[in-house]
Amino acid sequence: MSAIEIETVDKSFGKTSVLRGISLSIRSGEFVAVLGPSGCGKTTLLRALAGFEPIDRGSIRIGDTLLSGKGRHVAPEERGIGVVFQSYALWPHMTVSGNVAYGLKIKGLGRGEREQRTARVLETVGLTEFAGRRPAALSGGQRQRVALARCLAMDAGLVLLDEPLANLDVHLRGEMEEEFARFHKTSGATMFYITHDQSEALALADRVAVMDKGRISQFASPSELYSQPANDMVATFIGEGQIAPITDFQPDRSGYGFARFFGEQVRVRSRPSAEPRATARVAFHPGDLKLSETGGLGATIRRITYRGDILRVELSLGPDEHTFFMNVPAPARIETGQRVAVTLADGWVLPDPKAEEASH
Repeated sequence: MSAIEIETVDKSFGKTSVLRGISLSIRSGEFVAVLGPSGCGKTTLLRALAGFEPIDRGSIRIGDTLLSGKGRHVAPEERGIGVVFQSYALWPHMTVSGNVAYGLKIKGLGRGEREQRTARVLETVGLTEFAGRRPAALSGGQRQRVALARCLAMDAGLVLLDEPLANLDVHLRGEMEEEFARFHKTSGATMFYITHDQSEALALADRVAVMDKGRISQFASPSELYSQPANDMVATFIGEGQIAPITDFQPDRSGYGFARFFGEQVRVRSRPSAEPRATARVAFHPGDLKLSETGGLGATIRRITYRGDILRVELSLGPDEHTFFMNVPAPARIETGQRVAVTLADGWVLPDPKAEEASH
């Protein structure tokens, strides 16, 4: 198992800055996902960690070993890192067992030990009966299992996965998520998982680093990202989050407080250190807005979308007719154009950006 220390890493391509002061401290054996929109720099970060890209500034360490930075750059093949690519990167002319054993051969292991280790890891990933097949005869999910088996055979303490489910059909993704979780438990390896799909990141990772424009916006557990976003970007990126203005925010130092949400007093969550503010912003999810039969805010339903066990309701709220989305359990007696009363059942007061800048 390997702990990773990434400290103030910068990387540019020409005049384009791709990584900007990236710092991450990853515990040994941890499963970390790096999540962000296309072009945010997450794959470049993986490539820098793998050794495929030199960094301009900062440092990357695995354990006590400096891999990048301070004039040093260890070659990818000397880092002892396993990589699972989006495209699988399997030799098409080799069998499954040949692909798994190839790295062991390059490493200098004898034939008997290669065959024994290859058989063991193929059994672990459920591919024993496919050992003699070539990659072209496998499904996408089976090819990913071969790539995982290759990492397992090499005893890689750190495994990097670059959007490994992007090329798979939807029905295979859940199956492979379980496979990755099982692999992590079996191997004890540190996992570094790149994805733009938040459902994957939140389901698999111990912690998630959300990237935006080459920077880390927040590095936290899935539950913290969902319920306590650090800024606007994380709030709107995770879980279909929404942001609304609030007034007269009065925290009570217990992590809760009261505020006015379009004139209605609501209870909200906040940092215990939060200060009272005349104006602030609250982040919430579609499930946090509720229909109310005893008071609440007047709203107009603009659109209803059927999503199985819920109805996704688009509504306009407040004097300026702000658009928000609400989840209503199906079936429900509502229709487009109907006036309804809603209330905010839960929300997180976003930190004051000016106060955050001052603290740094």
